[in-house]
Amino acid sequence: MSPSVGTDDPNLDGPNLDDRRPDQGGSTLLTPAPWVRAARRVRDRLPTVDPAPAVGALLGLWASLTPSLLPLGPVLQALVSAVCAFLGYGAGALVGWVVQGGRSWGGPQARRLARPWIAGLGALGTLVALVLGHRWDDRLRDAVGVPRDGVGADVKQVLLTAVLLVLLVAAARGVRRLGAWTATQVGRVLPPRLALTVGAALVAWVLWGLATGVLGGAVVGALDRTFAGINDDYTSDVDAPAATELSGSPDSLVAWEDLGRQGRVFVTNALSTEQVAAFTGTDAEQPVRAYVGAPAGSDEQDLAAQADLAVAELVRAGGFDRAVLNVATGTGRGWVNEDQARALELMWGGDTATVSIQYSYLPSWMSYLVDQERAQDAGRLLFDAVYAHWVTLPADARPLLVVSGESLGSFGGEAAFSGAQDLATRTDGALFVGPTANNRLWSRFTTERDPGTPEVLPTYDGGTVVRFADQESDWTDPGPWTGTRVGYLQHANDPITWWDWSLAFSEPDWAEEPAGRDVLPETGWLPVVTMLQLAADQVVATEVPDGQGHEFGQAPARAWAQVLPPEGWTATDTERLVATLADLEGDLLE
Repeated sequence: MSPSVGTDDPNLDGPNLDDRRPDQGGSTLLTPAPWVRAARRVRDRLPTVDPAPAVGALLGLWASLTPSLLPLGPVLQALVSAVCAFLGYGAGALVGWVVQGGRSWGGPQARRLARPWIAGLGALGTLVALVLGHRWDDRLRDAVGVPRDGVGADVKQVLLTAVLLVLLVAAARGVRRLGAWTATQVGRVLPPRLALTVGAALVAWVLWGLATGVLGGAVVGALDRTFAGINDDYTSDVDAPAATELSGSPDSLVAWEDLGRQGRVFVTNALSTEQVAAFTGTDAEQPVRAYVGAPAGSDEQDLAAQADLAVAELVRAGGFDRAVLNVATGTGRGWVNEDQARALELMWGGDTATVSIQYSYLPSWMSYLVDQERAQDAGRLLFDAVYAHWVTLPADARPLLVVSGESLGSFGGEAAFSGAQDLATRTDGALFVGPTANNRLWSRFTTERDPGTPEVLPTYDGGTVVRFADQESDWTDPGPWTGTRVGYLQHANDPITWWDWSLAFSEPDWAEEPAGRDVLPETGWLPVVTMLQLAADQVVATEVPDGQGHEFGQAPARAWAQVLPPEGWTATDTERLVATLADLEGDLLE
């Protein structure tokens, strides 16, 4: 008796000559051995994959293992790899379907012949990709300064990638079956082709509605309530400040309970006159810190009222009588970088005022997704309100007016200005740390950079007003810097600065140019893949050592020493400032 026709492996389908039984008619039949029957059952239950989507999945998987800006752990890397493989699977299926005119790739025999080759070459290629990926990861971890991962992490990554990919493919097939069933029902009243289109549209509409409506609304609502509770909560053993120069004090126009969590943290962390005097060696003043919290559900009209209240609070606390007035835009939840605020306070002997308003209690990533324009509204309204009062003062009695912000705060802080000349005209300096790819002015300055300068460290208009720095030495490279100084502190491997939706289909300049500091030379651009890699990089952007990713450490203090140095300030003073700030970190309330 010949082996069964139509199987992929004759060894599984062929007869076992030692396993015979007489049938009821007395003849001898050949039956498979038990292990063969078990193997058949497993094989029959496994989903079949056509060559085209299989090749697409392999290419997506291999591409996901190329180096990105920051090292990912096994879980995040598995997620990126699974999604890339799944997208490659879908792209391969689409290409195969189009090439074959809507039919499955090849015939049954062609698919049977191709599968062993794809499996063998796929296994070999995947092994090579994993080895190269591990080596790149080791080099990247060495450059960034984080410990290397062992082989166990690679095993975990491979297993998790496989599980996630299977779940994604199963979900996609479930959606496809749902679409086919819907098309069948619609086909009872519509022509077949029209029914297929309508059925697919209906399924897509329902799923999108569930994701963005019922489920999405429930998730966003739950997160909103959670973060609102965190914002309203404050530690009972932290007392309201007594100094009249601080918001939340008995003399303040803003009640301690109304500051919000980050506002209370901000005013509590203000340096005392004793701490400032210990640095300057002379008499010092109590720094002014004015802050207005955001009530839940506030809108742009409320932001304008907050800005007006912040100005009134500055007037009450004597902020306009100081040598330096810093208008700081916070991140999504209202956080203001202490290294930026404290650096100015120490440099100028406490003769400073810092003002900020809270425009959201959500983390920056949620604020960015839900309503990023609110950060711009807050930055614009606050500066305009401060500036409107500042210009009424006698010219010789005005404090030096500067603006600052980090991450989403830099995005909002830029909003009050139309360009470099506007910044130079209406301010005495600015420091924006870790800008986002959506920063309007940053994007313009970077795009219009001087020819021959790289995107990760551009020179704009010869560095006359605006300068970019990754390290301290970068501030002085373009030459003398006089007049108003506007500084952007950024890292070449900060995904928050370089991630953008356009990465899906447009190659950025930084991927073509020589690699920036601590970025592997092999880091390039791949459609969709690079966008997904940098999206995952953002999750770990603040879990790296200072000077890497989105962690800036004491670099803002060094930057202020370049942007707004007091008269007679020296490099030795800068080193002493950095050391003092590091020593004071232990008393920070978070």
